[in-house]
Amino acid sequence: MFYRGYFRYKTLPRQKHGATGEIFFQITMNTNHQQLLTQEGLKALKDELEELVKVKRPATVTRLADAREAGDLSENSEYVAAKQDLAFIDGRIAELEDIIRLAKVAGPTVSGQIGVGSRVTVHVNGKQDEFTLVGEWEADPMKKKISHESPLGKALLGKKVGDIAEFEAPVGKIKYKILEIG
Repeated sequence: MFYRGYFRYKTLPRQKHGATGEIFFQITMNTNHQQLLTQEGLKALKDELEELVKVKRPATVTRLADAREAGDLSENSEYVAAKQDLAFIDGRIAELEDIIRLAKVAGPTVSGQIGVGSRVTVHVNGKQDEFTLVGEWEADPMKKKISHESPLGKALLGKKVGDIAEFEAPVGKIKYKILEIG
């Protein structure tokens, strides 16, 4: 699992560390761990990387150069903002490159079993709900996309129609009955 995050450290005045005068460290753990993704998720990450590299980064570099020409850098808020934006974009590019490098597209699952990419209809607490099981980088609970690494995702993996998926949540044990797998 990757631990997402970037930490910024100010360098000493005499040290030279690129144009920004700051050092950025990306924290990653277990960089040999494959990142399981759906085909759609991998495409979305590649599209985001392409947009960052070909559109957003060049625009931010231009903005930084324009702000640098405006004069005193110590009191130039546009320069500082552009510098921070560029650092964020560079960090995201590095993160996406790592994810894509380690990506493994989820293959077809055993017929009738829940796997990454499966759309699952469940019954819980008297109501019906639908989830899509995705890789951890694609997870979006607001869109009902849950990670295969989440407690619910782990409980659903490998289950069949009619099975009960049970997991421990902060409110206690929750049971989901599998109604349909798509």
